[in-house]
Amino acid sequence: MDPADVRYKSNGKIKKKDYKRELDRLQEELVKLQHWIEAEGLKVCVVFEGRDAAGKGGVIKRIMRRLNPRVVRIEALGKPTERERGQWYFQRYAERLPTEGEMVLFDRSWYNRAGVERVMGFCTDEEYERFLTQCPTFEQMLVNSGMILIKYWFSISDEEQERRFRKRNQDPKKRWKLSPMDLEARARWEEYSKAKDEMFVHTDIEAAPWHVVHADVKKHARLNCITHLLEQIPYEDLTPDPIELPPREDRGTYDRPPIDSQTWIPAVYGSNPVDEE
Repeated sequence: MDPADVRYKSNGKIKKKDYKRELDRLQEELVKLQHWIEAEGLKVCVVFEGRDAAGKGGVIKRIMRRLNPRVVRIEALGKPTERERGQWYFQRYAERLPTEGEMVLFDRSWYNRAGVERVMGFCTDEEYERFLTQCPTFEQMLVNSGMILIKYWFSISDEEQERRFRKRNQDPKKRWKLSPMDLEARARWEEYSKAKDEMFVHTDIEAAPWHVVHADVKKHARLNCITHLLEQIPYEDLTPDPIELPPREDRGTYDRPPIDSQTWIPAVYGSNPVDEE
């Protein structure tokens, strides 16, 4: 389907059937990109940053859905250990960068220092200023080494973030996403805005520019971000042709042990072979 032929609802949101069709098409292209990265030995690093509840995790999930985790992996670092606190700030992130034939998706990254750490006071002014000075140099070094570095910032309105927070709070399956840090961020919208603006001034460099994703509509953000990601890396279709499956070996004299000699989990749905005897 041509994107120009996609249909939208009266509220401007893409229709569910068209969304699924487009997502499936893009995920097939991502598989082709994966084969290309592996075959060409590319090193691809994709950074996902943005407001809490902006949908970064949802995009990463849909990128990964059809991919091989041995080629494409997610890095979502938690709090630094005591040892990591004593390291050069970028060190623990550098250890998780891709090697040849890999793509790494950072669900938040070294930019924690320019965002949450700055706003919440988890770093000193000196550490913050040092980050703003060193970050462009660090990223320039990555690009100079042959790495493809792509950075996304997910932009969401104050009203939409509040709506998503309230929805999470009402859903027991999503309530775990509302961390104390999220609630604190909710109260410091303006401070986060100023921190983001300052971060862009220093780190929106030619070698690794920021790409802003309008994220108020999740489905649109997912499709737009994946489409843009595919456009950043020229690739060819190296999808393997279907193989001819060899004939199965004759079972010979093998006899399976009695079914009732094994411990089967309860068949809450359907039935177990042992129940059918």
